[in-house]
Amino acid sequence: MSEEILINVTPQETRVAVIESGVMQELHVERTSARGLVGNVYMGKVVRVLPGMQSAFVDIAGERAAFLHVADIWGNRGANHGANGGPPIERLLTEGQNLMVQVVKDPIGTKGARLATQVSIAGRFLVYLPQDQAYIGISQRIEDDEGRAHLREKLQKLLPEGDAGGYIIRTMAETATEAELASDLAYLHKIWAGIQDSARTAAPLAMLYQDLNLGLRVLRDFVNEVTSAIVVDAPETHQTMLDFAREYIPVCAGRINCYQGERPLFDLYGVEDEIEKALARRVDLKSGGYLIIDQTEALTTVDVNTGGFVGVRSFDDTIFKTNLEAAQVIARQLRLRNLGGIIIIDFIDMDTEEHRNAVLNEFRKALARDRTRMTINGFTQLGLVEMTRKRTRESLAHVLCEPCPVCEGRGELKTAQTICYQILRELVREARQFSAKEFRILASQQVIDLFLDEESQSLAILSDDIGKPVSLQVESLYNQEQFDIVLM
Repeated sequence: MSEEILINVTPQETRVAVIESGVMQELHVERTSARGLVGNVYMGKVVRVLPGMQSAFVDIAGERAAFLHVADIWGNRGANHGANGGPPIERLLTEGQNLMVQVVKDPIGTKGARLATQVSIAGRFLVYLPQDQAYIGISQRIEDDEGRAHLREKLQKLLPEGDAGGYIIRTMAETATEAELASDLAYLHKIWAGIQDSARTAAPLAMLYQDLNLGLRVLRDFVNEVTSAIVVDAPETHQTMLDFAREYIPVCAGRINCYQGERPLFDLYGVEDEIEKALARRVDLKSGGYLIIDQTEALTTVDVNTGGFVGVRSFDDTIFKTNLEAAQVIARQLRLRNLGGIIIIDFIDMDTEEHRNAVLNEFRKALARDRTRMTINGFTQLGLVEMTRKRTRESLAHVLCEPCPVCEGRGELKTAQTICYQILRELVREARQFSAKEFRILASQQVIDLFLDEESQSLAILSDDIGKPVSLQVESLYNQEQFDIVLM
């Protein structure tokens, strides 16, 4: 199974789509005006220490101060801080102190960035933890014990004498040669030396290191043995990626192509249509069933429905097949939409344990290709599947969209009839407080039409009750919920 990586570049943003067997499996968007902060290293300044929360706020020259928990201070991870545990944060940090920190989670919603003082630098095959004691960890996705031992031994041979840093061997290192590992080591050590040099002379709030842009991160993190081509539609970006690949990842250089066709690259592969679908609340299944995906601040819910799928054998078989298909589609939608945090999935109720296990296994299998760390629990007593997916960046909807200014994110509007009755109540309040010759209602076309037709009698009765004439005026710029009452 081969995959292609498409990269669409404009001066304003870079978009990356991962295509597998003609179907988009992942989408990543990075805007020039709002590049992600994850991986960046700063010389931060502690602005507030909160003993009650065992946390601190650190200024890194962003819109909001970033958050640092005591457990994310290097040397204190995992300690039970407090009276009988490790040192409390008020003994570790003081307000006004300069501190080297790394962003581990982008600002999301109203929350600032999450920080750690342990620096980790990602390469193609290794993650370097320069402050750690001599340590070699291996990705959990490498399951073969013999292969894990061989990789550890291979890396130990390449480590410079006296190197006390820690390393995590990434999944892609399984097929790496010694020369490639050595090149990755040199790259990581060069970055760390640059960070240290900058830190010695840096002013407070200075950025010591910025992680690679999205185009170069594609080469470092996404490309693997099944990637057949990386197609870029911007010549300058193509050349930059080619130069980077030739120096650090020579095996990728031959797969980087510059697209020069007249038709837009994403249109050619149908990516633009897929992006629109990934922003919709409803996702249709090929069988006729559908998903409803609702994203809130605290969690995301996914509801599976049979829709128009009636099956051919039995009701149980129809439900089972719908759930199996939904398991595949949900896994893909989580990746496309970059949904994180707590996720609750309401599969259609199944009567047999065998069917539930089969659906859960299919779901786990579909999630296996996800690059993001997650945990999946089985079916609860209520028949729901609970899972978490690590959230380090904003979801696709939060990047591309904003709450509707009309409904203010509710997803629904009050009906014209509801607004009519609200206006009538407001008229009574205004008449009791103010003495006016006439009251004029300014509202949308839909509301005024209702007052002229179905609610005309209600308006006439109220006008008699308050003893004042009431006139109507359409305001074309008003949405259905907006209205004003003018005293004449």
